[in-house]
Amino acid sequence: MVRARAGASGRPAGRGTPGDSATTRVNRVQGALSGFFTIGAIVVTGVLLAHLGVLGQLHRALLSRLAFLVASPALLFSLVAGADLAHLFSRTLVVSVLAIAVAGACYLIAARVAFGRANASTVIGTLCACYTNAGNLGLPIAAAIMGDMTWMAPIMLVQIGLMQPTALALLDTRAARHAGERIAWYTYPTLPLRNPITVAVLLAVGINLAGLRLPELVMTPIELVGGMAVPAMLLAFGVSLRLDPLPGRGTHAREVGLIQVAKVVVHPLVAWGLGLAFGLTRPELLAVTVIAALPAAQNIYVIASRYEVGEMLARDSIFVSTMLSVPTITLLAALLGG
Repeated sequence: MVRARAGASGRPAGRGTPGDSATTRVNRVQGALSGFFTIGAIVVTGVLLAHLGVLGQLHRALLSRLAFLVASPALLFSLVAGADLAHLFSRTLVVSVLAIAVAGACYLIAARVAFGRANASTVIGTLCACYTNAGNLGLPIAAAIMGDMTWMAPIMLVQIGLMQPTALALLDTRAARHAGERIAWYTYPTLPLRNPITVAVLLAVGINLAGLRLPELVMTPIELVGGMAVPAMLLAFGVSLRLDPLPGRGTHAREVGLIQVAKVVVHPLVAWGLGLAFGLTRPELLAVTVIAALPAAQNIYVIASRYEVGEMLARDSIFVSTMLSVPTITLLAALLGG
């Protein structure tokens, strides 16, 4: 993990003269934009490869499957096994969890009123409304804006240890029913354990709580395989942007708009308001607000592709929320930083 270090004068970064504060704000804005640029460059590479015919739909499916079944479990295992679990008991996590619950509930209520249905796509829509990109975008932005990537550890653990297994269990249940399989009530608790991502996270949490440190001989190949997860997700996303209908088109367009209200407006506003109510310090308030303002996570599209439900809804929601989060997070870095 990367933590903010003191400057040459021995003062912590961002606590010196007014000039130091202005410089810190500029650095945070530049860091946020750099994180967005990196992700955009890989997505554009996927678009270009699809346009040139190097990658097609079969390759997109392969990349998504590789990311879901192999690379993501390895990445999450390596991150969680070494995360600081003490953050799980901080009040910033309480604020973040409450903000997630409010944003998700707002979407579910609005979707029920507007569309009058609740199905498997609703699971994907709910994730898009409150599941933030704390990994491949959140980590570099946390390092750039907050000076400490460990801010993302608690929210990642909640998302991959609670939210994602719950969503996967719901989608597994739906898939079993469509296949004509009957699921006994006592098998429901074991549904998350049939998913490699959930198993990897649970193993990592167990190792972390036990205070074990796996030898480098074991961790190095796991980390190398995990390094494929983010590029594979982003390349598959780019291929979809080129070969599938353009964002903003299709019957799901209204629902994408509803998701943006929940994710880009409601989520960060609720986090900011709750942060003030809980009396968070300025750095803590910046952290919880930026975390909430992060766009929908790329792995939601991987999940949608894996279960073949709500794929275009996930893709368009991720794309639009990422575009809208650029000015939002940049503004937050300028206003709350320093």
